[in-house]
Amino acid sequence: MSTTAAAVSTPAPASRPLWRRLIGFNLLTAVLLGIGGYYLGWFIGHQIKGSSFHNQVPSSENDVALLLAYFFGVIGFLIGLGFANYPVSRMLGRPASLREKEQEGWGRYFGLCTDHKVVGIQYLIGIGVFFFIGGLNAMLIRAELLHNTPTFVGPGQYISLVGMHGTMMMGMMTSGILGPFANYFVPIMIGARRMAFPRIEALTFWLLMAAGFILTSTIFFGGFPTGWTGYEPLNDQAVMGMDSYICFFALVGISMCLLGLNMMATIITMRAPGLTWSRLPIFVWSVFATSVLMVLAAPMLVATLLMAALDRTINTSFFITGGGGSSYLFENLFWFFGHPEVYILALPGFGIVLELLPVFTRKPLWGYRLAVSGMLGVSLMSFFVWQHHLFVSGINADLRPFYMLSTEIISIPTGFIFMCVMGTLWKARTSFTVPMLFCLGWTFNFLIGGLSGVFLSDTPSDTTTHGSFFVMAHFHYTIMGGLIFTFFAAIYYWIPKMTGLRFNERLAKLHFWLMFVAFNSTFLPLFVLGMKGQPRRVSEYAPNLHGLNVWVSISAFVLGFSMLIFLANAVYSLIFVRLKAEQNPWRSKSIEWQVPTPVPVNNFEQIPVFDSDPYEYGVPLTVGPGQTAPAGA
Repeated sequence: MSTTAAAVSTPAPASRPLWRRLIGFNLLTAVLLGIGGYYLGWFIGHQIKGSSFHNQVPSSENDVALLLAYFFGVIGFLIGLGFANYPVSRMLGRPASLREKEQEGWGRYFGLCTDHKVVGIQYLIGIGVFFFIGGLNAMLIRAELLHNTPTFVGPGQYISLVGMHGTMMMGMMTSGILGPFANYFVPIMIGARRMAFPRIEALTFWLLMAAGFILTSTIFFGGFPTGWTGYEPLNDQAVMGMDSYICFFALVGISMCLLGLNMMATIITMRAPGLTWSRLPIFVWSVFATSVLMVLAAPMLVATLLMAALDRTINTSFFITGGGGSSYLFENLFWFFGHPEVYILALPGFGIVLELLPVFTRKPLWGYRLAVSGMLGVSLMSFFVWQHHLFVSGINADLRPFYMLSTEIISIPTGFIFMCVMGTLWKARTSFTVPMLFCLGWTFNFLIGGLSGVFLSDTPSDTTTHGSFFVMAHFHYTIMGGLIFTFFAAIYYWIPKMTGLRFNERLAKLHFWLMFVAFNSTFLPLFVLGMKGQPRRVSEYAPNLHGLNVWVSISAFVLGFSMLIFLANAVYSLIFVRLKAEQNPWRSKSIEWQVPTPVPVNNFEQIPVFDSDPYEYGVPLTVGPGQTAPAGA
């Protein structure tokens, strides 16, 4: 009771003077402490170098100083946001509040907030910013490839540009679905009032934002020459920009592991009465399967990068051949994380598509249990395929048949997902809304990505196409054609619930068709370029491939323009005109559409009780004892 009274008597932040709102634990304080921590680490690193390593590193390079600067900078940044308040209060024997900054107002989006809905929106905006930066890098790459010889950037700068694009997209988009949409909707979908660990939930977001800023700063330290994979021995030989890569992916790995752990704990322990495993929404199942991969794979990435950092700073020899290490070991450790990561990107997209199809076909999801088994099968098999990335790296020939077989077998659980999609679409009364269009676009794109992957799973054909644009086309069809299309499907579907506002439908459909056509016009020709022998990560190519590269570059610019249409629609519809959305514009029977908009802080006045299977269209949805909520209520 005393806690409630204190909360009521505290004035809202909006009523305080501006100078009072700027004092305390917020984003401004975090930035200032982060800068202070950065320079403290930089100073300590130079002292260490001066006393111990002055004969071992060039005067222009100090990896110790930069790594310590990033470390202390991130610690200062988190302290400034208020992440130390709770443990310090508890150590001092003081009562600590259970929640931070859950009151109304824009201020809660610029600091530590434990409301899972606020964290979801923070993720959506933050990831969107870095997605734009990664896309801008892609436009620069295609501008360089308009000519078959280097033009406005040299070969070294080009590989850094390619590496920054790939690393930014792979790192930030690992949380592209789970960050915004799982954080926001999973507690509501399972009938919970919050996530299991609210502060850890907020921590995962701010770690990701710090990581994105660190990666962007690599341009001030010479970039890195390894692409997004960070291969040794280039990793150890690179300039200080490589340290930015190491810190970025290490923070991303920690964020992924904590995010997955929090999701698993929430789904396992906080489901409402009656919500058995066989009644979980299929999107929640995809989140659970993805979380398992995050918890098991991300620590491998963090450990690998820690060893690489030690090689660069204190002359250990984990991956340095001259000291008894093995660069081949780095490849194995990296891809033991890296290939499950591909499914960390793909599985949430499966869940989005299967969650939305019943809504827009007005029929139950076909093969619910088959879809669940497909997702769990993909999660299991993803740890048995990583060495197909090493077919041309000196892999023992006796191991090739196993990894060829396991890579081809993983297409079976993936095929289960496609069977469920096709079964749900069969004889359906489909409503071709914008979210549904993006789901159908995913179906086409991911099918091409999966079929092209068969060629790369076979050693002889992979030997021909490995390292070429064929691999890049396959990868973009599975990830961009899969994850990014479902990312936009989720935005158009759930933004009315998250904000109470909707997008302009004409602009949204223009965005889809332009994006879909330009995407295929960009990446289908890359299969041809790969078969003709154009290698990845180089800016010089054979003159006879110039015309096709110009076509691809122009198509990529149109694809980038489609993203600007989305951005213009968001600004126009959600900020200037503020188009109001209906309470349940899609007539969905999912529980998140049955709660008020905006969703209250505690989600539910009473915890709901589930006593029916999901997606029973045509049957009233029971959300509590004796309470029925028909579709659209």
